[in-house]
Amino acid sequence: MNEAVKLHFVVDGDDFTSAGQASVQVKKSLRQLGIAPEIIRKVSIAMYEGEINMVIHAGGGEAEVLIYEDRIEICLTDRGPGIANIELAMQEGFSTAPDNIRSLGFGAGMGLPNMKRYTDSMHIDSKLGEGTRILMTVKL
Repeated sequence: MNEAVKLHFVVDGDDFTSAGQASVQVKKSLRQLGIAPEIIRKVSIAMYEGEINMVIHAGGGEAEVLIYEDRIEICLTDRGPGIANIELAMQEGFSTAPDNIRSLGFGAGMGLPNMKRYTDSMHIDSKLGEGTRILMTVKL
């Protein structure tokens, strides 16, 4: 595998029932490529958390997954309101999710912390009023 295997997904921001479909597809693809189960688990969790965040906060977005020989890169991009305070947003339990989202069992403030916990590196670039781009890497 000299060139990266590239997977691209559009995350629908209006539908909680479809949230997580991209992470399920990535899990299947990684399984087919023979990637270790522990790596698949890490990528799936980080990817799912990112998808849910895009649905809750940004009205959807796009996910791109690049699978290299030595790493998996996940890039999540949205055109949402942006993250006002990244340091605060990274604290476990901090959430800006509205009550109707919390009543569905989401918005506990663990999305970004879990994304960081299950990846080897994570970089957030966010501009208020423009959106957010998150790049995560999991080493193989």
